[in-house]
Amino acid sequence: MDLDFTAEDVAFRDEVRAFIAQAFDDDMRAHMAQSKNGYIDRAGQIRWMKRLNDQGWIVPDWPVEYGGTGWSPAQKYIYDMEMALAGAPSTANMGIRMCAPVIMAFGTDAQKKQHLPKILSSDVWWCQGYSEPGAGSDLASLAMKAVRDGDDYVLNGSKTWTTHAQWADWMFCLVRTGEEPIRQMGISFLLLDMTSPGITIQAIRTLDGQAEGDQEINQVFFDNVRVPVANRIGEEGQGWTYAKYLLQFERGNAYGPSLTNQLAKVKKIAAIERSDAGRRMLDDPDFRRKLSEVQIKVEALNATELRVFAGRAAGEAMGATSSMLKLEGSQAQQAITELALEAAGVYAQPFVQDTWAGIEGRTNVARAGPDYAATVAPTYFNYRKTSIYAGSNEIQHNIIAKMVLGL
Repeated sequence: MDLDFTAEDVAFRDEVRAFIAQAFDDDMRAHMAQSKNGYIDRAGQIRWMKRLNDQGWIVPDWPVEYGGTGWSPAQKYIYDMEMALAGAPSTANMGIRMCAPVIMAFGTDAQKKQHLPKILSSDVWWCQGYSEPGAGSDLASLAMKAVRDGDDYVLNGSKTWTTHAQWADWMFCLVRTGEEPIRQMGISFLLLDMTSPGITIQAIRTLDGQAEGDQEINQVFFDNVRVPVANRIGEEGQGWTYAKYLLQFERGNAYGPSLTNQLAKVKKIAAIERSDAGRRMLDDPDFRRKLSEVQIKVEALNATELRVFAGRAAGEAMGATSSMLKLEGSQAQQAITELALEAAGVYAQPFVQDTWAGIEGRTNVARAGPDYAATVAPTYFNYRKTSIYAGSNEIQHNIIAKMVLGL
C-alpha cells in the first residue's frame, strides 16, 4: 500500500478538519476533555452523530447502498485520525459498528427496513446482551433461556456488563433456545425492545467513579419478557455463527488513531510535570525510554491496521486478524494510561467524583492540580477493562494460536 497521500487526500483532510472545527462545539470539547471513559452523555453523543449523519459521514464502513461513504482506505484512515486527534466523540457504538453489520448480512428485508434507517439517523440507541454472570469470555456457556410460546419467545435470566443499557432503546441479544450437547449449538440471536415489560436495569458502579445515570455498565434482568419470533436474526440455533461474525467488528476496530491521540496527551502532561529529580518528566531518561517503547508499538500497530483495512477494502475477511488487533491495541491502551498516571504524579491522586460539574455549573469547588489531572486515574482504572471485554486477551491468544499458528 502506498502510504503517501495524494493531493486529493490532502484536500479531503482539510475538509475533515473544517467540519470538525465547525461541528465539534465548545460544549462537546469541554465534556470530552473531562470524560473518564471516552463518552459524553447520551444527548451529546446523539447530537454529534446526527451532525455526522447530516454530513453523510456517520457510517464510512457501511456499504454505499446502505448509506456508506465509499471512501478509499486512505480517506478512512485520514477521517479516523483527524477525529481522534481532535478528541471527538466516538461513533463506535453498538448499533452502527456491531448490530447493523449482522442485520445487513443475515437479517430479513423487513428487519433491514425497520432497523437500519433508525441506526443511521441515531434515532435508536442499541446495547449488547452477550455476557452473563457465568458466561463472559466463555460465552458459549450462556444460560439465559428463550422458550418458544406461539409467535413469541419468553426470556428469563440476566445479562451483565451491558454498556449503556440505561440509554438503550433496543438490545441485540444471545439466548439459549436449545440444549444440544455442543454448547455453541442451541444459541439464537434476538433483537428486542428495551421497553418490553419484565426488563429491569441495575447500574454497576466502577472504580472510575461515574456519576449516577452516567454509568458505563449495567446488569439487565429479564422476567418473562416476550420477544416476537420475527425479531430473531436468521435461523433458530445458529446464533453462535452470527455472534462470531459480529465479533470481527467488535474486536477489529482501528486502534491506531485513538492511541496516537492518547499518546499526545501523555507527552503534553510529561512536558509540564516534574520528576523527583526536578526535571520535566519528558526529560527523565527512564520515562523517555518507556514512552519511546510505546510509541514504537503504536506506530507499528498503525501501519498494520492500514495494511489490514486495505485488505478489507479489497474483500478480504478479518478472521483471526481481529484478535491480533484487539490484543495489541488493548495492551497499548493500558500502557498509555500507565504512562499518564506516572507523568501526572501526585496530581492524579485527588478523586473528583463529578468531573463535568464545573462545566455544567453544578459546583464551583476548586480542584487540586490542573484540569487534565482529574481524569488521569479514573481513565487508568477504566482501561483495566480493555484486556477483558470482547473476549479476554487470554482468549485472543488461544484464537491466534489455533487459527493462525495451527497449534
